[in-house]
Amino acid sequence: MSGQGRIRVGIGGWNYEAWRETFYPATVAQKRQLEYASRHVTSIEVNGTFYRLQTPDTFAKWRDETPDDFVFSLKASRFIMNRRELATAGEAMEKFLKSGLVQLGPKLGPILWQLTPFAQFNAGDLEGFLKLLPRELSGLPLRHVLEVRHKSFEQEASIDLIRRYNVATVLADTSKYPSFADATGDFIYARLMSAESSRPEGYERKVLARWAERGALWADGKEPEDLPKIAKTPAAAKPRDVFLYVINGAKERAPAAAMKILEHLGFEAPAESAAPAADEPEAAPKQAASASKKKAAVKRASKKATQKKS
Repeated sequence: MSGQGRIRVGIGGWNYEAWRETFYPATVAQKRQLEYASRHVTSIEVNGTFYRLQTPDTFAKWRDETPDDFVFSLKASRFIMNRRELATAGEAMEKFLKSGLVQLGPKLGPILWQLTPFAQFNAGDLEGFLKLLPRELSGLPLRHVLEVRHKSFEQEASIDLIRRYNVATVLADTSKYPSFADATGDFIYARLMSAESSRPEGYERKVLARWAERGALWADGKEPEDLPKIAKTPAAAKPRDVFLYVINGAKERAPAAAMKILEHLGFEAPAESAAPAADEPEAAPKQAASASKKKAAVKRASKKATQKKS
């Protein structure tokens, strides 16, 4: 992997039933899925933080189960994002940020602020929201990425405003939402949402290879020429960290797609033999056999007692 920027490729979450068939070996216990996933991709976007606040102990557990250079991206709480006026989200934002995120330490990646599909571009309200975003939390640097999902954001005024606050914007690989590659912050954040179930890796291999190439260009301080942009003025040319998530579409194919991109970038996952094994798989049968013997013994004793009485 060349360039000064770090490229990370990942998936959304780690608990998905279909992945028991398409990703996790049978030897991996459910409680060790994060341990396994974090050794086969280099980042995970967490959706659960959108639906409910987590605890400091939960963040600490995630930190301890993952490799030293692993990173989590966290989706911000719905109680912040699902409101008419984003500029009024200060109290809810503080509650979310102080729910224990600092426990992740250097494993805390970008915070994803996802707007609803109905949130239209309102310069005054958006700027009020951007002003609320802190740059650090208890000494831990914070990085922010905004996902816009309404067509009204496809204008230069939107890009200029977000760029002024050095907040990244999501490049969405989908026709459902606005998709543009203008760099507005110090890193690039792409969500690949067009995987197909009919393909073992979700995409054609040449498409996944191209995403790897784009990641390398961004990390080198260059920009791909084959992605749409809105602003007439290009962003400053400089190396950027890159986050690529295979996040939607045929979700069951996401791990395979992410791992193929990582393969193109030279990442080597540990051998399958090193996968965390299920805890003592023979324990349950042994316990069942023991219980069966006890029942038989009780039954024999009961029969003898009955015979004596008669």
